[in-house]
Amino acid sequence: MSRRNRKGRIVHGILLLDKPAGGSSNQALQQVKRLFGAKKAGHTGSLDPLATGMLPVCLGEATKFAGHLIDSDKGYEVTLQLGVTTDSADADGTIVETREVPVDLSAATFSRECATFVGPQMQIPPMVSAIKVGGKRLYKLAREGITIERTPRAVRILSIEVLSFAGNQATLSVSCSKGTYIRSLVTDIGERIGCGAHVTALRRSFVAPFDDHVMTTLDTLQTIVAGAESAAAAHDRLDALLLPLDAGLGYLPEVFVDEASVARFRSGQSVERPYAGQGNTMPAAQGDTIPARICRVRGTSGRLIGLGRLDADGTSISPTRVVQWD
Repeated sequence: MSRRNRKGRIVHGILLLDKPAGGSSNQALQQVKRLFGAKKAGHTGSLDPLATGMLPVCLGEATKFAGHLIDSDKGYEVTLQLGVTTDSADADGTIVETREVPVDLSAATFSRECATFVGPQMQIPPMVSAIKVGGKRLYKLAREGITIERTPRAVRILSIEVLSFAGNQATLSVSCSKGTYIRSLVTDIGERIGCGAHVTALRRSFVAPFDDHVMTTLDTLQTIVAGAESAAAAHDRLDALLLPLDAGLGYLPEVFVDEASVARFRSGQSVERPYAGQGNTMPAAQGDTIPARICRVRGTSGRLIGLGRLDADGTSISPTRVVQWD
């Protein structure tokens, strides 16, 4: 039986979406995919329905590199309420306990308590997370009223800055490693103080390396589509918002190979490591400190053809991801 072609046009790149509150990351993704008329799309890590902010959406061949963004550091601004805990650790949940906030809790004391969480730590994922246990996602178990033991995970809090503090409410700016749950951090802060806490607002401010990039809202995309004189014109204007599909891979060195090597690489074969030359940023010395010895591979025109791994003796590069532009 022949495989039915999926509908949509071929478009490649990364959109830095400013996700709105009130919907899932997948719902936002599907709206972007529909507006772009894209054949293939994926995002780089879910945000809670309550949360807003940066959600990189990968279109086309950019989906092959989404894992590199999932693994990157993140930044958040979170508002929390002290003295109240909920079953979901955020404002969407049901209140389970109310406790008095210490009357002597000052902004300085609160800041000192938050600072103790900077650095590596073991964090227990919340029940309303997408982690699978026994083949079932935790949030689905939570909906059934089931609570199970969760294995603590190693995370790193890079920095915490208290932006505001007013008795039982505070807003923090947090930079952290992949896999960090801000709801769990807020829960832990509340327990450290002794009164509990939950998240009332959450915004992801960045996904590294897009710390200083402008985000695009769904409203902006919809306005572009509605105001275009044709579908083709709308697509041109939307595509102008996209970053290159390897925009998140700037930390990887790159090499350029000749056209004969391009054909071999794209067919899954290893290619000879090119001699050092203009444009090549792969260090020449063996034993270079490159993560997993991975590099970006380009043809002589500069077009990305994929990612490759340098072999042990440094003489050839084998493909790990191959870009199919058409």
